[in-house]
Amino acid sequence: MQKKIIVAIDETNISTFKKILNCLDNKKCLIKIGSVAFNSIGHYAINYATENDFEIFLDLKFHDIPNTVKKSIQGLLSLQLKMLTIHTSGGKEMMLAAMEAVAGTNIKVFGVTALTSLNDQDTRQIYQRDSFEHVNAMLDIAEQAGIDGVVCSPHELELVSKRSSLLSITPGIRLKSLKDDQKRVMTPREAINLGADYLVIGRPITASNDIRKSLEEIYFNIQ
Repeated sequence: MQKKIIVAIDETNISTFKKILNCLDNKKCLIKIGSVAFNSIGHYAINYATENDFEIFLDLKFHDIPNTVKKSIQGLLSLQLKMLTIHTSGGKEMMLAAMEAVAGTNIKVFGVTALTSLNDQDTRQIYQRDSFEHVNAMLDIAEQAGIDGVVCSPHELELVSKRSSLLSITPGIRLKSLKDDQKRVMTPREAINLGADYLVIGRPITASNDIRKSLEEIYFNIQ
């Protein structure tokens, strides 16, 4: 069965990072390493995960001038990565530069459309349009640049499903309302039914009293 779950391990302590990872099953999930773990544990976190046969989604959300993004990604090519992220709001040229950086590798580039911590009020203030309109505009540019996929909230999956060239990674997955910093959320089964290719799930698994059991329950629920 295809692995659709990406477990986010946002830890600054290497012992805690390893403890969580050792409770996971590399046949049921990939590992997301974002800025929290990468900035504190660095390459060690990625190498430890790959040594344990986990595929890596590096979520650093590059957003800079095209040449800087290209060189930043090239500096990571020695690591065994399956996917990485950039911000689609960096523009078409930046996205093209990212694709040039991974040319000749199997690394897929995903563009973040709008953070799942933003609601319509936030996006109107920042982008002068609601989240649905903003994500749709970012999808247009993503397709033009030819990146592999996008990161979007489950509420915008219907937009991505209309674009066959783009895969989707969906954060904001919750088993129930946690009243945390995520605003545009949905359950795993709902997101899969709407066409999500991958689900990013962090705290519902990593903060669980039984990490292994929580992963297995979600895994079998979405098959």
